[in-house]
Order: sequence, then structure tokens, then C-alpha cells
Amino acid sequence: MKQNDEKLTVFSAMEVAKICGVVNQTAINWIKNGALKAYSTPGKQYRVYPDDLVSLMVRKNMNVPNEILSLCKRRPAETKRLLIVDDDKGLNTVLKMYIQKRITGLSVFQAFDGFEAGALLVEKQPQCLILDLDLPGIDGFGLCKKISEAEVYGNPSIIVVTALENGNLESEVMSLGVKRFFKKPLNLLSLVDSVTEYL
Repeated sequence: MKQNDEKLTVFSAMEVAKICGVVNQTAINWIKNGALKAYSTPGKQYRVYPDDLVSLMVRKNMNVPNEILSLCKRRPAETKRLLIVDDDKGLNTVLKMYIQKRITGLSVFQAFDGFEAGALLVEKQPQCLILDLDLPGIDGFGLCKKISEAEVYGNPSIIVVTALENGNLESEVMSLGVKRFFKKPLNLLSLVDSVTEYL
């Protein structure tokens, strides 16, 4: 695999094991079963890029050291990126199509549970996040808390969309750093306006 100038730092399987606090064979097993993306050197040694290591650590709910995070390739700020997190695949896809038609030059990524969302936040570093609260795995509340506590997720503007009924819900999520709160069924025009504002 060709290495570009921004991704010259790589880790061996042994270094991965040390960073993650596991034995060397565990790191090798992650690579062999596809959980951790890696490439092989001509001498048949595994090498792992920082981005891919951080993605694995987030999926496995490990703490990511700042020195590892600082080695990750960051995407250009001018690239507009949105992540939609909703386990309703139909609604998720409708939102993606609707928003992409109305905001030019926007990359839209989709996640259908909290774990997948965490990995994509680290990997794609979106500026804006549309987040359902009622999710399998880590729910929207847990995800908001993680984003507020760790730099690894970037600092996306969070727009909550929910069908949950609770009188204190809006104030509760706003206290976690959420920028906008929408109840389902959604007003798509207002949602697009909010996305545009935070991009």
C-alpha cells in the first residue's frame, strides 16, 4: 500500500497490543479477523495506520491517548461532512437523499446504531451530526456524553431528532451540548436550515 506524507507513522502488531493493553496475539487476531485494518510489509509483518487503530479503539470503547489521536490524518476543514444516526433505515436514507439535494458539496455518512456512529465520528470527523436518541447499542444520550468528554470524536454540532415523549427531554439533551432539538415527524425544511447553519 502506498504511504502518503500525512500517514507515515505506522504501528506494528506488538505496538498495537501495547497501546491497547492486550497480548500480541490478540492484536494479530484483530487483524486476521478484519476487526483492525492493516497491511503487510514484504517481510510479512503487519503495519497499522493511526486512523485505523483509533477507529478500532473507539469501537471497543477504549480510551484513546492524545498522542495517538494527534497522529491521525485530519480532513480539510473546507470539506462539508454530515453524519446521520438513526436505526430507522428508511428515514435515515430519506434524510440523506433530501439533504444532499439541498446542500451542494456535502458528504453524508450514515450510521444505524451508537457503536457505528462512534467509529464514523472518529473516522470522518463530520462538522454536523443528526442524532436519534433511541438507538441500539450506545443510545443518543450516551453518544452526546462521549462527544462532550473526548476530543477523539471531533466537536460536531449535534442536532437531535426523536420520537420520545418526555417533558424534560429537550433541556436534558441541551445540557449535553446539543444545538437543536426536533420532534418526529420532522419539519425537513427547518432541519436542512439547521444543518446548513452548522456546516
